[in-house]
Amino acid sequence: MLAEVDGQETSNGTPRGASNGSRMGEGALAEASGRPLKVPPESTNGLSQNGKTTGHVTSPTYLGHDREEVTRILIQALTDMGYRSAAESVSRDSGYELESPTVAAFRTAVLDGSWAQAEELLEGAVASGSKRSGNGLVLAAGADRNIMRVWLRQQKFLELLERRETSRALMVLRSELTPLCSEQHQKLHFLSSLLMCQSTDDLKSKADWDGAHGESRRILLSELSRCISPSVMLPEHRLAVLLEQVKESQISNCLFHTSPDPPSLYSDHVCDRSHFPSEAVLELDQHAGELWQVCFSHDGTRLASCGMDPCIIIWSVPDFEVVHRITAHQDSEVCNLAWSPDDKMLVTCGKDRYAKIWNTETGALIKTLERFEEPVSSCVWAADCRTFITGSFDKDRSLCQWNLEGEQPYIWTKKHRTEDLAVSPDGHWLVAMDERNWLHVYNFVTRELEYEWDLKVRPTSVSISQDSRFLLVNKTDGEAQLIDIATRDAIQKYRGHFGGEYTIRSGFGGANESFVISGSEDGMVCIWHKLTGIPVQRLEAHHPRCNAVSWNPADPCMFATCGDDQKIKIWSNEPLRPSLAYSASHPNGTGTTQSSANGWRNSREQHLE
Repeated sequence: MLAEVDGQETSNGTPRGASNGSRMGEGALAEASGRPLKVPPESTNGLSQNGKTTGHVTSPTYLGHDREEVTRILIQALTDMGYRSAAESVSRDSGYELESPTVAAFRTAVLDGSWAQAEELLEGAVASGSKRSGNGLVLAAGADRNIMRVWLRQQKFLELLERRETSRALMVLRSELTPLCSEQHQKLHFLSSLLMCQSTDDLKSKADWDGAHGESRRILLSELSRCISPSVMLPEHRLAVLLEQVKESQISNCLFHTSPDPPSLYSDHVCDRSHFPSEAVLELDQHAGELWQVCFSHDGTRLASCGMDPCIIIWSVPDFEVVHRITAHQDSEVCNLAWSPDDKMLVTCGKDRYAKIWNTETGALIKTLERFEEPVSSCVWAADCRTFITGSFDKDRSLCQWNLEGEQPYIWTKKHRTEDLAVSPDGHWLVAMDERNWLHVYNFVTRELEYEWDLKVRPTSVSISQDSRFLLVNKTDGEAQLIDIATRDAIQKYRGHFGGEYTIRSGFGGANESFVISGSEDGMVCIWHKLTGIPVQRLEAHHPRCNAVSWNPADPCMFATCGDDQKIKIWSNEPLRPSLAYSASHPNGTGTTQSSANGWRNSREQHLE
């Protein structure tokens, strides 16, 4: 990344950086604070009493940290921020260089496109663990010199194609890349296909590459730098990365984290418990039956709910007035709903064996999908906003992808009933939960089954974190489990709620998704700290069950719950306006409870073999 001021050097700094080495006078600092200043002996950094540099460093450490490492990181950070003269002064006063002349020459060669020089310097690099001789390149542990050569030659090949020097590019492909990629037939085939590009724009599009004068060389240097020992070439933006890790650590250790703003570096971070949302500030009771799903829109400005009656209701936030009341599935329960990524559409699915698409701005029906043979249990949108996935008890179409015209681009053929679904926000993972004990995890891009997981106990719901890393599984044994989707490692377990035999939904929420929240068969809503698993709150919510929860993605201090008592409760850390603290009457005036089913309990009992 370019320095903020100069714009000529990379984020990894200049061959020599430096700082002015000056500090606020100790007497002035002591006077400002009104107390004597105590300076550890090792922190004097060779300053005499008059503040002039003596050229002598009293200790190789700085408050227990390696002085050279700290100094080089500071030089890099000053360069990143554009304080180039300060960086040079620090380098001069300390005697430490950000990087050696050889490393600087390698950096310059890559950024200038001097590929022969870059390869020559790479050829002279020594392996990690070798005794460092002179100021040459040192490869990181596990680095593959041949892979680095491939990256350099691939960039060279693309730049020749960009300049329309096709014959030279073909020679690079045949004599330089092919010997290194002899077993990578798919890669060579792809590179060969680029020779047929009719224009520079076509080349950039197909190669997903922005050209020699874009960011491609800097991206290449960044990739190469990961293969070079940090002792000679610092990783990019090292101080910023360390500071980000400090902030993440402080957030992860804050039990009641409610602030969406990043912690200050000036002091240790802590959130007051009184700021945590733990009060039911509003009840909404305009449904005529049990509620099985409540869900905030992605922008947090609306709330949708559904359940035993055939209606879905869309509420505005934060005034919680009814925007649309839609009879979604005539004379049938609405089992689930899902907002599109742009919040302009909803998909609903019902016990009537239909799934439907709705316009959330007008409340109008967009499309009704062809009827399934069994109830439609779940629905979720793909990240592209053009397709969505339904889950059904119909084993022949238990997992289907649909477009907005109601066509099926794909049907997964594995024969299992699907009760719940989740798609990762990055579009990589699709997780299906069957009616037994199994999770089926698919690569949503390739549509291939990645793995299956026997939980040994029946799950009740699945959800995926916003960073697409973690899968949360709620189970009937009263335990929710956090799983790393890619590695399949169990990260954390959450206990204290009751899973029951039917759908009980859980999810992530709060600032930075610091919490896990779940409904419970005993009517409670339970909240845990995500990383530690420590219980944060256990609140009485609904009677007899709390079926679903949803944390407002735009407000870390607001979440919603719903239950068998036909109510939605809005929870916050402060009361809403008095005019909003009302309990609306039922639309049909009856208020009767029809059943204790949660979504399709009866349906499951009727259709399970």
